[in-house]
Amino acid sequence: MGSEWLLLLGPVALFMMSMTLTPGPNNLMLTASGANFGVRRTLPHMGGIVGGCFCLYLAIALGLGTLFERFPVLQWSLRWAGSAYLLYLAYRIATAPPPNLSDTRARGKPLTFGQAALFQLANPKAWVLGLALIAGFLPENGPMLLNAVLLVGMAELTALPCLLVWAVFGVAIGRFIKTAAAWRAFNVTMGLLTAACVVLILR
Repeated sequence: MGSEWLLLLGPVALFMMSMTLTPGPNNLMLTASGANFGVRRTLPHMGGIVGGCFCLYLAIALGLGTLFERFPVLQWSLRWAGSAYLLYLAYRIATAPPPNLSDTRARGKPLTFGQAALFQLANPKAWVLGLALIAGFLPENGPMLLNAVLLVGMAELTALPCLLVWAVFGVAIGRFIKTAAAWRAFNVTMGLLTAACVVLILR
């Protein structure tokens, strides 16, 4: 079993990097949060993404996808609820007040662990990633639950530094924004891009 997991480590890491480093709702929100609040205050947001995805991927491995196939109304309900929540988050980003440029601390509040974790239930990219991860890499030999926990844990350990890249990218952008008007334009742009992701959920 040990050698099997060692052989999986490289492919799983490459898969997670390719999926997590590409743009999506989480990365847009992390960039905005990093720019407005800095990396330290964005850590609970990142932790919520990792924790939410861990629970989602584990649920997929245990048959959540099959449940949605049997009861399509559940899937549609989740899509509409998720779309509404994403629009709310986009509104928060777009209307966030500019940071106090004298001490670089934002007056608003970043997403909490729970808010970020809850969003993963309706994040289309998280669903696609989770389904592909479980279908492509879950070993068939050995206890299924243990295998799922190990695989998802491995995947999320790889995802965390990739998420950090987007928060740091936001910090770098924030250093070039010097005026309140520029901050408002940045936040509105990031909010609109986040809201546009609703198309991915409802299509």
